[in-house]
Amino acid sequence: HNLKLELKEKWRDLRTEILVANVSNHSRMDKIFSKTRPQYIFHAAAYKHVPMMEVNVSEAIQTNVLGTKIVADLSVKYNANKFVMVSTDKAVNPSNVMGCSKRICEIYVQSLAKKIEKSGEKSTQFITTRFGNVLGSNGSVIPLFKDQIKHGGPVTVTHPEIIRYFMTIPEACQLVLEAGAMGNGGEIFIFDMGKPVKILDLAKRMIRLSGSKNIKIEFTGLRNGEKLYEELLNHAEYTKPTHHEKIMIANVREYEYDEISRMIDSLIKVSYEYDDMRTVRKMKEIVPEFQSINSPFEAVDRVLEKVSKETL
Repeated sequence: HNLKLELKEKWRDLRTEILVANVSNHSRMDKIFSKTRPQYIFHAAAYKHVPMMEVNVSEAIQTNVLGTKIVADLSVKYNANKFVMVSTDKAVNPSNVMGCSKRICEIYVQSLAKKIEKSGEKSTQFITTRFGNVLGSNGSVIPLFKDQIKHGGPVTVTHPEIIRYFMTIPEACQLVLEAGAMGNGGEIFIFDMGKPVKILDLAKRMIRLSGSKNIKIEFTGLRNGEKLYEELLNHAEYTKPTHHEKIMIANVREYEYDEISRMIDSLIKVSYEYDDMRTVRKMKEIVPEFQSINSPFEAVDRVLEKVSKETL
């Protein structure tokens, strides 16, 4: 709705059509693709809030994973030129359901790109972009802190040592567009997020700049699945440079399409049983580096470790 109002206000002559749809509704998405025949798809539809997805596992799979699979498959069916997927730094060595769901999306999109490349067919180019937190986006920490300061506090910080990478909305959009333009298919692009910010320092600065007095900072403890710091895999040994100083290509494990497609179909099917432990176990089988932190799903890690030892 906000987007529609903004387009109407700033670009009155622009021909636009805004459609409301659920990416996990295959028939609805197929109808949209068959009618519009999009050339470029920027796929950003996802549940992104870590604590909420820890307690809504099936929704994370059905929206993030199934939704991505449907839109990616339809891109091939209707011969889109490029599909750019917006991922997250939380997909690196995931410690929570949300991050792992996005890693599974990355795996599917990249394996589909490799399958197309091997076939020699001229088809959709699949590109993934991976970056950290975007300032001012839905649910981000700055609007939360502003609201808490406005109401006299306390300002809540999960841990005194927690750090995060940030970039602005225009910067994130610019880099997504540039990565999409330079990609040939199958790449996972990582953005240089600059230096990480200590959330406690951010809270103190916002309190000081507001001019408010006697606003306390309260530490609430790390939430389920939350890390003290996020990883971007931007170490030299894991990335290749591009001609853009702020965009690198990740070297990550690649998967065979047929095998991963079968595993993902099985995961989606299990998600409809709404058995969180069983669904998370399937996720960990697809992404072995998914190790739960501060979460009931650590029990699944222990079971899988036991099975692995018994197998050895």
